[in-house]
Amino acid sequence: MADLPVDRVSESRAFLVTGVDYCGPFLYKSEVRNRPPLKCYMSIFICFSTKAVHIELVKDLTTSAFLSALRRFICTRGRPIRIWSDNATNFVGARNELAELKSLFLSDSHQEAVHQACLNDCIDWRFIPPRSPHFGGLWEASVKLAKHHLRPTLGSSLLGFDELRTLACNICAIINSRPLFPLSENPADLDVLTPSHFLVGAPITTFLEPDLVHLNVDRLDRWQKVTQLQQIHVNDVVLVKDENFPPLKWPLARILELIPGADGVSRVALIRMATGVSRRALAKLCLLPLRDEVKGMDPSTGGVCSGEARV
Repeated sequence: MADLPVDRVSESRAFLVTGVDYCGPFLYKSEVRNRPPLKCYMSIFICFSTKAVHIELVKDLTTSAFLSALRRFICTRGRPIRIWSDNATNFVGARNELAELKSLFLSDSHQEAVHQACLNDCIDWRFIPPRSPHFGGLWEASVKLAKHHLRPTLGSSLLGFDELRTLACNICAIINSRPLFPLSENPADLDVLTPSHFLVGAPITTFLEPDLVHLNVDRLDRWQKVTQLQQIHVNDVVLVKDENFPPLKWPLARILELIPGADGVSRVALIRMATGVSRRALAKLCLLPLRDEVKGMDPSTGGVCSGEARV
């Protein structure tokens, strides 16, 4: 195995050297009543040195939409000195939706507009070798991770563009909170380094949401629907986090009951494990994406089976 590229092991600020890739399509609800769902895509940026991720939602496959997403990324994360991306010829045997991506990235007008925009900002845009997608394993892994969180959460739900963008931001925060390395060698210290430490100086946290799992979806407003999609339900299978378990030990449990507090927010669940019934804090439970992701037609992938979606 060859050494890692210099950009991967050099000390630099977050997103100074960045990889970018598209994933999708996903469907969102049109703002015009009785119109069919519309396609959108996710533009995923990943930092080479910190592995932090930034996700931008784009409404269509046009050069202006991509440049707008790139401009929003630069305004939020700072100007990179170098951007790496797939060579469009890597879409070998692409299906119809990926053929649209290929036609966009291979068009001379698109490449000229992107290169000109990057030259104006002193950004060096580089491509990996043709037909060598393994050279872009860093951003391909981020695309896979984003889909891993998005598809089980969406299921058959159809969200508006703003709700889908909010969900994408939540998924981005989840990815940036993943542990990278222990902060100390002290056995009693369980703090770990995460990509968010390089972005905000601390782990990313969110505000508490009310428990909405028992409410009828028709009673919820658009924001509450996004919240309900991300909450644990009774009978869900979860992974129990326990620092005392050895490697290769994955204790699973099923949710029997959610126990609300005085403010109506559930922070504790009654779970059934192989050793019996016990209580655990929801912060120590990881929801597993065990809903049907392969069978049937998933509207979030544009009508193709989820198992056939690009990784």
